[in-house]
Amino acid sequence: MEILTVENILLDVESEDKMSAIKRLGRKLIENGYVDELYIEGMIKRENSLTTYMANGVAIPHAMPEYTQYIKHSGIVIAQYRNGVDFGNGNVAHLLIGIAGIGDDHMDALSKIAIVCSEEANVKEIVESSDPLAIIDLIEKEGN
Repeated sequence: MEILTVENILLDVESEDKMSAIKRLGRKLIENGYVDELYIEGMIKRENSLTTYMANGVAIPHAMPEYTQYIKHSGIVIAQYRNGVDFGNGNVAHLLIGIAGIGDDHMDALSKIAIVCSEEANVKEIVESSDPLAIIDLIEKEGN
């Protein structure tokens, strides 16, 4: 099963509160066969214990370690919020990357995404893109 596909990318999502956004990512992970429903509970608990906002307008919601038992396959979903999601303390995420990982399966894709998102220009390009394939290509090309 592929970790990041066109079906895993949500474009131009309307702004919403961070918990609704995290639940949206979790539902997409469920819909695409990566996790069971209880994984969303773990994502919410993670956010309540420590924000998943990183930098450059990027948040990477994922579950607490004890919820990995609800992962069927490693997967990554990306949601683009042009108007942003308020993660508190002045942090607004325009790109949310939901992760469900078993072992190291997802580490290659996550590493590429981290490299790409460390550059503000790349994040801006992803947030403004209307083509899921172009987003995947950017991650593949710039992440190496």
